[in-house]
Amino acid sequence: MSFVPAPLPETAMTSVRLGHTGMRVSPLCLGMMTYGSKKWREWVLEEDEARPIVRRAIEVGISFFDTADMYSSGESEVLTGKLLREFQPRREELEIATKVFNPMSDAANDRGLSRKHIMASIDASLKRLGVDYVDLYQIHRFDPNTPIEETCEALHDVVKAGKALYLGASSMYAWQFLKMLNFQSANGLARFATMQNHYNLVYREEEREMMPLCLDQNVGCIPWSPLARGFLTGSRKRGDGKSETVRAKTDDFAHGLYYRDSDFTVVDRVVEIATQRNVKPAQVALAWMLSKPAVTAPIIGASKLYQLEDAIGALAVKLTVEEIKSLEEPYEPHPILGHSY
Repeated sequence: MSFVPAPLPETAMTSVRLGHTGMRVSPLCLGMMTYGSKKWREWVLEEDEARPIVRRAIEVGISFFDTADMYSSGESEVLTGKLLREFQPRREELEIATKVFNPMSDAANDRGLSRKHIMASIDASLKRLGVDYVDLYQIHRFDPNTPIEETCEALHDVVKAGKALYLGASSMYAWQFLKMLNFQSANGLARFATMQNHYNLVYREEEREMMPLCLDQNVGCIPWSPLARGFLTGSRKRGDGKSETVRAKTDDFAHGLYYRDSDFTVVDRVVEIATQRNVKPAQVALAWMLSKPAVTAPIIGASKLYQLEDAIGALAVKLTVEEIKSLEEPYEPHPILGHSY
């Protein structure tokens, strides 16, 4: 017997419009990188551990789920499809997103944004997910080795074939994104509706160009790492640098992104406001992001149920102008982080 989601309470999350499209999505997107196979990363949750988290997400009204072909070398897509079918059999009630770009094998053409790789990858992703189409098909990074014309035309063909409803992009420079948007517009091609960029309280370089560009072009931002890989939860300490979670202990990538002294000062402000409001630091950090007009739906990660509940609770937290100013004041510029080169 199929699982039927419980009726949502009157306080259920309100859907938001995805960029310039007519599609609406939940204001939180559950990132599925956390679920798949421990053979890929030891902190990944496999099926039995992931099941209660995905079930709870569906119960509370999250309908937007983001994965990628590279996560767990394809196993994340397999698990995403399986659990979503189990807990939300009505496909039309879901918005499923996946991505293409990163190497899937040692084969020369099994990577990048060439027409050859895009056409093969969308079919492979649909097969792993067990669906006829994805709602959002994203380029995972910018490919300097493929002409943007080739990439944009191939993506347009994916949409026209009915394999994806909308297109999205991820971390790149604003000038690169604008070139692609302009080519799409000038040639009547399906246009990027979203930008999945690296953005949070301790990495705000996107506010210089990318966020204003997205507002101008009516592109919805669905930021990755809104809690800075857990750094903004307040669990890290100066001079320590690593929390006790398995992911934090083994996530060298995060340690190349954050942990400056000014970053810890930002976290101190987050914790201070959270204490005053009697809420979780994660909720303050997410509430700050949700206050930004360019942001459609942050992509949240959850390896434990309480992390998902904290994220849901953030929707009810509305920060004052003074609190936002206090959170932003200690920030110091960072080098560009999170792009493909």
